[in-house]
Amino acid sequence: MRPTPRFHHLHLRSTDPDAAIAFYTRLFPSTAAGSWGGHPALLSANDVMILFEPVAAPPPRHPQSAIWHFGWHVTDSRATVRDFAARPEVEMLPLYTGVDDEHVLLSSDTWFRTGERLGVTRARIAELRAAGTPPPGGPGFAYFRGPDDALAEIAGDYPSERFNHVHMWQEDPLGAQLWYQRHLGAPARASFGDVPAADRARPVARTGERTYPALDRAGMYRAPRGGVTFGDVDLIWYPNQGEKPLASPRGQLQDHIALSVDDLDGWIADLRRDAVTFLGDPYALGDTRAVMIEGPSREAIELVESP
Repeated sequence: MRPTPRFHHLHLRSTDPDAAIAFYTRLFPSTAAGSWGGHPALLSANDVMILFEPVAAPPPRHPQSAIWHFGWHVTDSRATVRDFAARPEVEMLPLYTGVDDEHVLLSSDTWFRTGERLGVTRARIAELRAAGTPPPGGPGFAYFRGPDDALAEIAGDYPSERFNHVHMWQEDPLGAQLWYQRHLGAPARASFGDVPAADRARPVARTGERTYPALDRAGMYRAPRGGVTFGDVDLIWYPNQGEKPLASPRGQLQDHIALSVDDLDGWIADLRRDAVTFLGDPYALGDTRAVMIEGPSREAIELVESP
């Protein structure tokens, strides 16, 4: 197996890339405006980027693709939520708690974990309320609306601020984790672990129970889950929330993710041998080359050769 790729960038389409980049640099002091490969770029302190492609019309977000949202680690999630909520330019999004129509801005202001797993069922919430158990408080996660209707997340408390994840959906979350491990050499996300041997032979069905907190009043399916890590950026996924298959992200707001590889020709040969789907031939990208492949739920993955 070749060395594991590093996370390179998330590619967004925007009607005003300069304004979008300025928005994020105001919110996250560790970021900076820049450019790469002919694209305006938001530069994160951990040497990864969001690249922006200018478009004339607002980019679509539907039908739903495998790419859900992106997010940052912050050093103090509670202080960050207070700061963002006080800014007229930032739209914080409600997290519904599963109790009537109640909602919070920070996940830890309601019951948001069952052990180490995110998400609490309505039945468990009723038990916690009956027992008089208070919400945990402390750090949590929160969502806000960015330029071009982008969905972004902050989570903390962490030692430093940085771009840290892309949250995704998958038709078969455990099968997707195996796909990324087999074809791209990615380690399982540390807190998730490898797929149990008993779950490798066939897809594991989506759980029937929705959990909270959630951006949707009806709750969210969170099991089974999966994820891998490229460098210090996690790809984390949950089951497809709908009944329709996930669509290709190409041409949408979140067009693709990109990974950096050392030997593009070698990777192409290996992936073709493994019958991975290619979305085209290699092409020039700035001062280097790249090729686009398709992931297990039609997500577009660009492999960028390190200069």
